[in-house]
Amino acid sequence: MVNHPNPPKAPASNRADRPRLLVFSDLDGTLLDADDYDWSPAQPALDRLANAGIPLVLSSSKTAAEMAWLQAAMGLHLPAIVENGAAVVLPKDANGAPRVHVQGAPREDVLAELARLREAGARFRGFNDMTTAEVAELTGLDTEAAARSKDRAATEPLVWQGSDEELAAFREALAGAGFRLIQGGRFWHAMGQFDKADGARFLLDRYRAEAGDAPLITIALGDSPNDQGLLDVADIPVVILGRHSDELAFTSDRRAMRSLRPGPQGWNDCVLNLLFEYGY
Repeated sequence: MVNHPNPPKAPASNRADRPRLLVFSDLDGTLLDADDYDWSPAQPALDRLANAGIPLVLSSSKTAAEMAWLQAAMGLHLPAIVENGAAVVLPKDANGAPRVHVQGAPREDVLAELARLREAGARFRGFNDMTTAEVAELTGLDTEAAARSKDRAATEPLVWQGSDEELAAFREALAGAGFRLIQGGRFWHAMGQFDKADGARFLLDRYRAEAGDAPLITIALGDSPNDQGLLDVADIPVVILGRHSDELAFTSDRRAMRSLRPGPQGWNDCVLNLLFEYGY
């Protein structure tokens, strides 16, 4: 549990043998406020990470276009995991273009299966069914941001309009066709057989190779069942208090943290406490 929201800097004597840290974080409801997308309450921890040179890998259902805009606004840099692990955006190439490592089935395949299930009676509305203005109204985003959220490569967010029993059948039908349905903070997400954990493992291999024999401790933060795989990959899973955070569970041998406050406030508390613990 979190005790102090703003711990002091660790004493210098703790710094010589401190391990390298790597942080993965969900966005909506975790680093970003679930209602207004504000991250400013987490700024003290973000600054501490930046000053310590600790990589912060953002992982979200957001698209590559959304992630690029957000990282620029936050002063962060690539890499990032987008569309729930459908792709990993790597640092820019020699021509200045981001490199995208795609891991999931293309969105066209997802939409084709959703259309088939709709014809069979499934009741839902996806982003592909909505205008940019409708997505903006539903999400609270402005129209430019909503347009970025509709520019998807491999996933389809949707609002379920049927019963719980129909939802279970819908999920089973998707699974039978080789797709998944997972719950995010606001929407259900239809996608191929991949998740945020796949993107995290892909990047973790690279960071471990870079670290060599030096110890590397991974921290992951999330607030919903959509983040379970990401948190399972990390050495230290951190659950941020939210609408569905109680559904995240870990075995008794895991060292898991749970924030006392929601969203960026809880994110700030937990990250600062962990940085203090490891001498940063």
